[in-house]
Amino acid sequence: MDTTQSVVERSAIKKVAVRLVPFVALMFFINYLDRTAISFAGPNGMNADLALSAAQFGFASGVFFIGYILLEVPSNLALHKFGARRWLARIMVSWGIVSLLFTWVGSVEQLYVLRFILGVAEAGFFPGAILFLSLWVPSRHRSKILALFYLAQPLTTVIGAPLAALLIQQHGLFGLEGWRVMYFGVAIPAILIGIAAWFYLADSPAKAKWLSADEKTWLTGALEKEKNATAASNNHGSVRTVFGNGRVWMLALIYFGFIYGLYALGFFLPTIISGFEGLYGAKFDVFQKGLITAIPYLPAAFALYFWSKDATKRGVKTWHIAVPALVGGLSIPLALFAGSPAATIAIITLTAMSIFAALPNFWTVPTQFLTGAAAAAGIALINTVGNLAGFSAGYITGWLKDWTGSYNVPMLVVGGFMILSAILMVVLARSGAANGTAVDVAPEAGESEAGESEAAESAAAR
Repeated sequence: MDTTQSVVERSAIKKVAVRLVPFVALMFFINYLDRTAISFAGPNGMNADLALSAAQFGFASGVFFIGYILLEVPSNLALHKFGARRWLARIMVSWGIVSLLFTWVGSVEQLYVLRFILGVAEAGFFPGAILFLSLWVPSRHRSKILALFYLAQPLTTVIGAPLAALLIQQHGLFGLEGWRVMYFGVAIPAILIGIAAWFYLADSPAKAKWLSADEKTWLTGALEKEKNATAASNNHGSVRTVFGNGRVWMLALIYFGFIYGLYALGFFLPTIISGFEGLYGAKFDVFQKGLITAIPYLPAAFALYFWSKDATKRGVKTWHIAVPALVGGLSIPLALFAGSPAATIAIITLTAMSIFAALPNFWTVPTQFLTGAAAAAGIALINTVGNLAGFSAGYITGWLKDWTGSYNVPMLVVGGFMILSAILMVVLARSGAANGTAVDVAPEAGESEAGESEAAESAAAR
């Protein structure tokens, strides 16, 4: 690669990282806040006002994913057909309108219906965003871009939990209970940013006015070359073959374990913190509970960033995904024996760090062997199976809590699923190597020849 091309490459990737990723990450921030707003509303008045048991709360949390799952693959194929700008904007405005209706929910039945419709409205957003960003940069830069995007998820709780607490404390505003004010407050940004997305996003590098002609040429050429190479090297290029692809289903099962852990914590951590008073005699007000809920997610954001930075430097290796899964699976049951609020939160922090360290690196794998509409379908299918965990985590955790009277058994189940993900990731890597299709991604351009040689030897050995 000549010096001029290296400069153009660096400039193009930097512009994508600065101009595109933060906006899509903001969309993701609002998306995750809207879907988990129920976790803040539940222990802060909603459960009492609607007379919800733990199982009913868990079902309401999880039924979102049924609606999401039903339309996820069709939605992602529509994004591929109509373009990300229009489709992501449409999704965001739709879910914002549905989120706004939670302000006036009056019964458990209405809560179930609205959560289901919210899932339908949000269907396709996350896999669509992953696909959209993957279509902007070659694979060697993808772990970096996806890591920057994924930072929005832990930061949603870091910023969103105290924000939700502040909104809940505005009890009486507009004549509404605090938890209803919170729903109103998190819905409006979705509508406004969704409208902005229609005008701000571009469907491809060729249509980005903020890229120079040289940058457009380099990005378009690099992506087309990679697409052609991928299509020529495997037989996974059609939507139909995706559904019979064993690697796709294996990745879906791995993702299931991660998402089970993510949403078990996301939906029930505020409730667990509210239970500290009964367990340990520790009393916290609403805002303090919001701050405590945020604690695990700030270190998780740092873990995500630096772990993904190492993956970008070395090339994504199997252990970049399997090791965090194992650590998370072993750590979460330890929280059961912590003995104090501080120790419990410290261990949960380690679990959160593990989950978020693995996720952006995980999403570099499907686009190594899927392109075009097949990539849209494959990513959506993996996310669909993962979102079954979103439903399962909410309902099973609540049901087991009601059945056993504590969160001990539910957290053991979380740990088990994450350990299973670690095992399956190793199995996938070994089977991929045996078939001549290594799971590992090549290191980023610009790395030293020695580093490239070492990475190649590692992939070959694997």
